[in-house]
Amino acid sequence: MRILLSIFGFLFLMAVAGGAGMLAIFWHFGQGLPDYTQLENYEPEVMTRVHASDGALIAEYAREKRVFVPISAIPPKVVDAFVAAEDKNFFSHPGIDFASVLRAAVTNVVNMGTGKRPVGASTITQQVAKNFLLTNEVSYERKIKEAILSFRIERAFSKEHILELYLNEIYLGSGSYGVAAAALRYFDKSLDELNIEEAAYLAALPKAPSNYHPVRNHDEAKARRNWVIGRMLEENYITEAEAQAAWSAPLQGKSRESVDTYQADFFAEEVRRQLVDRYGEGMLYDGGLSVRSTVVPRLQDIADKALFDGLVEYDRRHGWRGPITTIDLSGNWQQALREVETPADIPWDRAVVLDTDANEAKLGLMNGEQGRIPLRFLTWARPWQKGQTLGAVVNRPSDVLKPGDVIYVKHFAELDGETLPPNTYGLRQIPNVNGGLVAMDPHTGRVLAMSGGFSHDLSKFNRATQARRQPGSAFKPFIYLAALDQGFTPSTLVLDAPFVIDQGPGLGKWKPGNYSGQFYGPSTMRLGIEKSRNLMTVRLAQTIGMPTVVDYAERFGIVDEMPDVLSMSLGAAETTVMRLTAAYAELVNGGKKITPTLIDRIQDRRGNVIYRRDERECTLCQDVEFRNQMPPDLPDTREQLTDPASAFQMVHIMEGVISRGTGRTIAELGYPLAGKTGTTNDSRDAWFVGFSPDLAVGVYVGFDDNRSLGDKEQGASAAAPIWKEFMRGALEGTKAIPFRTPPGIRMVRVESRTGLPAGPGAQDVIWEAFKPGTIPASNDNVIDGGYSGSGNSDNSAGAVSGPGGIY
Repeated sequence: MRILLSIFGFLFLMAVAGGAGMLAIFWHFGQGLPDYTQLENYEPEVMTRVHASDGALIAEYAREKRVFVPISAIPPKVVDAFVAAEDKNFFSHPGIDFASVLRAAVTNVVNMGTGKRPVGASTITQQVAKNFLLTNEVSYERKIKEAILSFRIERAFSKEHILELYLNEIYLGSGSYGVAAAALRYFDKSLDELNIEEAAYLAALPKAPSNYHPVRNHDEAKARRNWVIGRMLEENYITEAEAQAAWSAPLQGKSRESVDTYQADFFAEEVRRQLVDRYGEGMLYDGGLSVRSTVVPRLQDIADKALFDGLVEYDRRHGWRGPITTIDLSGNWQQALREVETPADIPWDRAVVLDTDANEAKLGLMNGEQGRIPLRFLTWARPWQKGQTLGAVVNRPSDVLKPGDVIYVKHFAELDGETLPPNTYGLRQIPNVNGGLVAMDPHTGRVLAMSGGFSHDLSKFNRATQARRQPGSAFKPFIYLAALDQGFTPSTLVLDAPFVIDQGPGLGKWKPGNYSGQFYGPSTMRLGIEKSRNLMTVRLAQTIGMPTVVDYAERFGIVDEMPDVLSMSLGAAETTVMRLTAAYAELVNGGKKITPTLIDRIQDRRGNVIYRRDERECTLCQDVEFRNQMPPDLPDTREQLTDPASAFQMVHIMEGVISRGTGRTIAELGYPLAGKTGTTNDSRDAWFVGFSPDLAVGVYVGFDDNRSLGDKEQGASAAAPIWKEFMRGALEGTKAIPFRTPPGIRMVRVESRTGLPAGPGAQDVIWEAFKPGTIPASNDNVIDGGYSGSGNSDNSAGAVSGPGGIY
């Protein structure tokens, strides 16, 4: 009996010592552990998504691609699959599954010396502790800390909350974090669309995601998936029939197609910059923002194509600069061709020239097929020469190409109604000129389309928002608008004659001139815009005063600070396509201030609206049942920048630019349109900016290094064709709407040359817009800008030529 008591006493002491040891270990390693209570307000790193105005996805920004889903929205079959595969006793253990730990220990002892990998017994709670609060260090110390934290987490949180943490945080391969992102990545489905075998596959991934890819490791992945299905059957989560059906189902990964995605690289990048400026990079990449942008995919497609084609067309007028590179044809030319790096967003094929004869160049394509470029498709490719001039005429293909040249080609099945032989291609090259296009709603400032250059892959620089360039004559309408506000009329005569002004000590004399080099005498203000007369503009600016010109330039947001110098009247102050287009929009909307915006609304991860473009309150818009009633009237809070009548007069004058002036090639579209060309000194910048009643569009073309576009290039030749093609596509299928006339405007038939009301039998008559009481009876007064004549052409020794090429 004494021996028995001694044994029991020894065992009791050992138990006490063991317990004390365990308590000591827990006390020692439990000091300074991370604060597990932070898991109560779990906010994982969630991707930000940017959507087009129609809901199409245009960009995702994330460090970890994760979609957070609350546990209440995760289907039971997904929960069952993970519990069966990872922790069958999850709902009953206190954080540590002691039975599993013992079983794993026995298994590892049995497997010692066999080379088999040790098995673990981590519970879902332990994985949460490790993933959120600890490192991946492999050590007994980390495992003890993990166990302590698991006990604490289980006491603090419900099983459902722990599962929510686990299923949203776990990495499941291919850049997917959490079960929702993985469902989209592997099956292009939301969680509630998954079937049993798909849920089982996701639950098969946590152990080793890279080992169970559905394509690269198909057999291993299917075997692991089937094992999970078996575990679900053992735990009675599914029936025998469901298991048999799931086992027999093929494992087929599917690329993500159901989400309507759209490519708008320059637009999306500009949105990204604005989000970083507003919220910082942390919120952008981790905050799970949902951004509804203003871009209209149909208009963006038209904008991208119009700018792309227009830059290519300009480039072809100025010759061939040579192949991408040259490769050796004696080896494997197909492999060598594949290795040539080119931008991914260029829609042309790569080819290598295999041979040339008198009639065509023979091509090798990347797929191994052969093609041809007929001589007539090469005649444009005269050698480029300095100054954007052309070299010798092309008489044979060998004048342009030689064997081994790697080039861009475009396939043609037919051209101008002619069916071409199979495998016929045309020669292409990436332009070294660039440009930008902006289209916006003139009433709200919503940017509907924006293209910032020829290729986003080649250059991320956005010429629509970041390039600051001189607008040239595209600035002139705002000088004429200021004059209209001061009582001038479209029929006011301004002298078109030589002009020289002393710029100050050491600056010499400024002698602007018209592009034509001629002088036209007294001409109406309308003609000054339609024909883009520099000398009239300078005199008008001098008459109303440069402080007034500066005020209008800054008031309309064209520039922030314009020098009070007369040469600025010819558009020498730098601006951007976005700012100038917005200023033109403020003309056609009746002179109302707008702010260009690319974002309509931003929501946080919980769906709360944290930014809204239109901040006007509408109490009558809430909880309204629609019964075909009229929408409520909202207050117009836009600032009035100019007299609406003056704005309409300016719009009406710019209609004449298209019907009779520098933009007349656009008139064939048959819509009410207005706009203005702009070309700067030495043809460095080419512009066309204009509008329909409900769409304002600006186009700029120029070299990034600010060199000349060529002596014969101007806004009408380089930018207007792009503007025209955009408007052709944008307005297709719409009704022709006239420009809206404000109250008080009188439309009068006048002689176009004199601007006076037309009498019976008058020739060359146009309609002109006048404010009440301003219809001219005579035109005896001629504005000369107060010019005294000193320093004129008869007394201009030492005069220096100013921007006479601005028009």
